[in-house]
Amino acid sequence: MSTISMIVERQFALAKIDDRLYSSFIEHLGRAVYSGIYEPGHPTADERGFRKDVIELVRDLGVTLVRYPGGNFLSGYNWTDGIGPVDRRPRRLDLAWRTIEPNLIGIDEFYEWSKMAGTGIMAAVNMGTGTPKEAGEMLEYCNFPGGTQWSDLRKKNGHADPYGIKTWCIGNEMDGPWQICHLDAVDYGKKARETAKIMKLIDDNLELVVCGSSTSTMPTYPEWDRIVLEQTYEHIDYLSLHRYYENLGNDRDFLASFVDMDRFIKSVASTVDYVKSLKRSPRTIGLSFDEWNVWYQRKQIRFDWEEAPPILEDQYSLLDALTFAGMGISLINNADRVKIACLAQLVNVIAPIFTKKGGGVIKQSTYYPFRDISKFGRGLVLRPAVASPTVETAYGDAPVLSMAVVDDPESETLTVFCLNIDEKDGHRLDLDLRSFGKVSMIMREQMTGPDPDAKNTFESPDLVRPVALEPIRESCERCSVQIEALSWNVLRFKYTK
Repeated sequence: MSTISMIVERQFALAKIDDRLYSSFIEHLGRAVYSGIYEPGHPTADERGFRKDVIELVRDLGVTLVRYPGGNFLSGYNWTDGIGPVDRRPRRLDLAWRTIEPNLIGIDEFYEWSKMAGTGIMAAVNMGTGTPKEAGEMLEYCNFPGGTQWSDLRKKNGHADPYGIKTWCIGNEMDGPWQICHLDAVDYGKKARETAKIMKLIDDNLELVVCGSSTSTMPTYPEWDRIVLEQTYEHIDYLSLHRYYENLGNDRDFLASFVDMDRFIKSVASTVDYVKSLKRSPRTIGLSFDEWNVWYQRKQIRFDWEEAPPILEDQYSLLDALTFAGMGISLINNADRVKIACLAQLVNVIAPIFTKKGGGVIKQSTYYPFRDISKFGRGLVLRPAVASPTVETAYGDAPVLSMAVVDDPESETLTVFCLNIDEKDGHRLDLDLRSFGKVSMIMREQMTGPDPDAKNTFESPDLVRPVALEPIRESCERCSVQIEALSWNVLRFKYTK
């Protein structure tokens, strides 16, 4: 066991965290919608068919925005299939996931669900089979007050008031050859630019996200990002980036995924800064990390033309949750550049919330670190000085303790998030918080266990979950905390100047 020192200076703030860092994603994919958020006849379903047990957990997670309706699904989706009388909506082939889409849920229903779940919407328009004109029409339907064809159709469909959706994605992963009507960077950049111009002519208060690289391992990365930004820089507000990680057989490398994620963010930010200089622009485009998670893509099972089959239903272990927590720490520590981040996804599909059709719902292991950072990671992210030993991994040297520190000046509380990736040893963390005045610990929580492969199931739903530990009772201007091997820790302090 080693001693690791961390000094936190209150004045060394990196950025105010945008609340949208704690957003998520629901796609018409597998059981995310049907038997996920929507299941008429379920014991908890409301009059619209929405599962209230799921809504309760979404609200508990504190999700800010939900990206909708895709995802790969988006590039072949006609949004008008999901509006109007439900019994007249077409059943379609979803070519992205080789399933049947019944179109029982569309933008109108999803807007109603979002209000009940306490989230906003990050809407997305089709840049595959879709056109810039159709993107403008969807925006007009959603946001224009009335007196036009599309806004009056919204009213006719039962929604008198506009939805006021302010954040929009212009397509999804258009760099990917798997995408329906995939484009190269130049062609996508031109199409996205013209789409952005149309959308901002309708509503110049929008915030628009263009597709960056769908992963850092793409052969077109980072040239794709540069070319797209050169085409669109003055018309958009955010560049997206996506990244998933899975355990390929080396637990230590997997736990160190946050090192690679951090490098990816900084590289994309550098590309943004290059184009900013090239354009002589005073604007700095933000980053929208609108897909991130642990995802076992190599275990993906193909389904052929079923309605809402169980696609991508990964069951997450303690080890997965710890890796996930490290990714959350990376997002917080890059909050000066990453303004939006969407956990992909929210229900059933590689998700923290998992339902049984006709039955109950459980919290997967990843539920807890997301809830922790969403609940306590709001305020100013600080830059502590940390002296931590490192371990060698496939991503380079990784600190055995990965940490993020968030100060909430309004409530005068300080939160330290700490991940220990050391598989054998605990470590003593010496904290120096003297710059905050009088400090006392108000909460100490830890998630660990003897079996890193343990998973929550419907039979044992609480096998992996945090445990509240006794806070240190003496003053904590300077104090020491034991950080167990392979553990996720949340330490909270109250201070008075």
